[in-house]
Amino acid sequence: MKKYTFTEKIDTRSGFGAGLYELGKTNPNVVALVADLTGSLKMDAFKKDFPERFFQCGIAEANMMGMAAGMTIGGKIPFAGTFAAFASGRVYDQIRQSIAYSEKNVKIAASHAGITLGEDGATHQILEDIGLMKMLPGMTVLSPCDYNQTKAATIAAAEFEGPVYLRFGRPAVPNFTDANQKFEIGKAQILNEGTDLTIVATGHLVWEAVLACEALEKEGISAEVINIHTIKPLDVQAILTSVKKTGCLISAEEHQKAGGLGESIASFLCENFPIPMEMIAVNDVWGQSGTPSALMEKYGLNASNIVAAAKRILIKKA
Repeated sequence: MKKYTFTEKIDTRSGFGAGLYELGKTNPNVVALVADLTGSLKMDAFKKDFPERFFQCGIAEANMMGMAAGMTIGGKIPFAGTFAAFASGRVYDQIRQSIAYSEKNVKIAASHAGITLGEDGATHQILEDIGLMKMLPGMTVLSPCDYNQTKAATIAAAEFEGPVYLRFGRPAVPNFTDANQKFEIGKAQILNEGTDLTIVATGHLVWEAVLACEALEKEGISAEVINIHTIKPLDVQAILTSVKKTGCLISAEEHQKAGGLGESIASFLCENFPIPMEMIAVNDVWGQSGTPSALMEKYGLNASNIVAAAKRILIKKA
């Protein structure tokens, strides 16, 4: 398999901050709104150099989404940032009515997503947001895997016309994708070609899928690894091409099984190419307070669990 290495671990929220700052320098229509979390979302540099385009909304997330929707009418490209739990669940009505239904060009910057929010516990560990957002007609849902890809996704979101939900995280994770990559919305990234099974992952689980692929190769199992950084629109052609070759699939995500990436893939495959499939995801339970690594282990969201699923699914395939 192709070998992936990294020289640093860095949080994906810093990738968002870097991408937003780059947009500040290159696109005068980009504005930033935040709900009292400037430092947490790494928006400090944008605030410092473009203060006239930065709006501190305080702990008033619903109001922030309404402001962002209104700004688009004047041709602005607003990035509205807060924790993912607040960027989806707390303001769902405003997103549904004022942004999605109204087809406003708002970019929702959803940080600290998933179980790896860590010690803040279940109330802040949103594991339902992908489902909430992907069900909204016209909403594009992005879930990049590392710093470089999050920076590229942020820039691509600004160039895309229409509402976007951009999901990223809190902990430092391996930064392994190309720093100069071109992020294509709706286009999956093939990280490794294989013949025995397909592993489709998104967000923080992409690196775990790479590690699982390496472990499986040592046992003579050839895994194809696909990075789905765009959950909606889903690159169904890339998935279909892969499973027609491998005959089985594992999905891996930091989200509930219900409503997540795996569910979207299963829905497509059951209608078009039914095959054995397993989902690595949180199974209808709340999160808990703990370190990100301990929680990933507890909820089965790591490379060893992907390897175990691979061995199970190969038996089903046979």
